[in-house]
Amino acid sequence: MRILIIGGTGTIGKAIVRHYSKEHEVLMASRTSEQYPVDIADAESIKELMRKVGTCDAVICAAGEARWGPFDGLLEEDYYIGIRSKLMGQVNIVRIAQYHLSPNGSITLTTGILADDPVVQTASAAMVNGGIHSFAQAAALELENGIRLNVVSTGVVEDAYKKYQDYFPGHNPIPMQKMLRGYIRSVEGKGNGQIIRIYD
Repeated sequence: MRILIIGGTGTIGKAIVRHYSKEHEVLMASRTSEQYPVDIADAESIKELMRKVGTCDAVICAAGEARWGPFDGLLEEDYYIGIRSKLMGQVNIVRIAQYHLSPNGSITLTTGILADDPVVQTASAAMVNGGIHSFAQAAALELENGIRLNVVSTGVVEDAYKKYQDYFPGHNPIPMQKMLRGYIRSVEGKGNGQIIRIYD
């Protein structure tokens, strides 16, 4: 397969790139990539990326920002960071990438446990994740040419647990290999409109 991975320099993205590079052609896009630069908060940047990439068999997005902070301290603009980046960024990836996929191709988006089990200081991030879940389930009903759309929603992965453990007391860190199985299921399986939850 020819797989475009957006956000391939992040903690989760790197693991996905390593896995799929073993047997497939991987195109890695990120804000810092020289060959495939992209800012998912900018729809024109996504369009330019897809023009460069051409046709592929799968698109995986592991990118997107959202502001964390105490609810009383979040300004309206803080919410728009997540809306423009993680939410509309991934919505626009689906809108644009669907026309650059082979028949029966797939798009996989990324969210996290906050959609279902929020913790303090995540009002904005939880809102964005939940919105992506609802969008994907609805949009999957209308994609054509056999294109499938799923979301991988994971708990805090082991490689990032030290950074976030104070926010997630009592949560189990997710092994990277277990997290990867969610993406394998989305890309290589037959599911469509699924929220693939990996929380324990």
